[in-house]
Amino acid sequence: MSPTSKTLYVSDLDGTLMQPDASISPAAKEMLNRAIAAGKLFTIATARTPATVAGILQGIDMRLPAVVLTGAALWDPRSGRYSRVRYFSPDASRRLVDIYRHTQTPTFLFTLEDDMLDIYQVGGPLTPLQQEFMEARIHSGYKRFHISPDGNDTLPATLDRVVLFYALLPDAKAAATYEIMRGIGGVRPQYYHDIFGPETGILEAFSSDATKAFAVRALARECGADRIVCFGDNINDLPMMAEADVAVAVENALPEVKEAADIVIGPNTSDAVARFILDHD
Repeated sequence: MSPTSKTLYVSDLDGTLMQPDASISPAAKEMLNRAIAAGKLFTIATARTPATVAGILQGIDMRLPAVVLTGAALWDPRSGRYSRVRYFSPDASRRLVDIYRHTQTPTFLFTLEDDMLDIYQVGGPLTPLQQEFMEARIHSGYKRFHISPDGNDTLPATLDRVVLFYALLPDAKAAATYEIMRGIGGVRPQYYHDIFGPETGILEAFSSDATKAFAVRALARECGADRIVCFGDNINDLPMMAEADVAVAVENALPEVKEAADIVIGPNTSDAVARFILDHD
């Protein structure tokens, strides 16, 4: 590596930088702050929105925007402003709305305008898990819910500011709807499992140019980095890790993630990501 090169370190949150209780440990925050103070470029890339990211990052001297919404936008923790937002085309949004309605797949629809996320519903009444998801976030200052108490669809006036469709579903339902969504132009669907266990499928849809990989590469250009080191643990981290010059998996990562990595470090419970960033140039 050239003495004049600049490295951008990018970490996933859940299962990678964070502890199992969805927090970043005080020790990890201290190590990250030491690294940032020494001039290292650090940010996170996550499927989460600022509604939870803001609290998680408290105590870290973040100087770069975070990649949020799986790459659909950058978000600056200092100003609360979004940038590089990747919207669906209105036609793609309409096609997805039709699919959710036809298959009776209850789904959250996210729009982003004036630095605020507004959340609507399509496809019928929310699942119990979706209801819990909403109730845990309904008082957030970063998003507003527009959900009908009787389960009817609630849609924005126009579909030109849609950034995400998100659903927590019984696994078979998520898998079946995902198969229908595949191949739609301008749409990047994702179906995977996460902290809710194998019986719950997470079904997401983004614009085809909304990826962690694209967002990380754009941020690297913006901050003048010529080398990218990415950390991950799950399937949705693989495109970002493939874009990196050095892909790092934590020990608790899925087998296919560790296989794709250049380096495997300790588990998320040992603050391995923060220690790696502090110790490496």
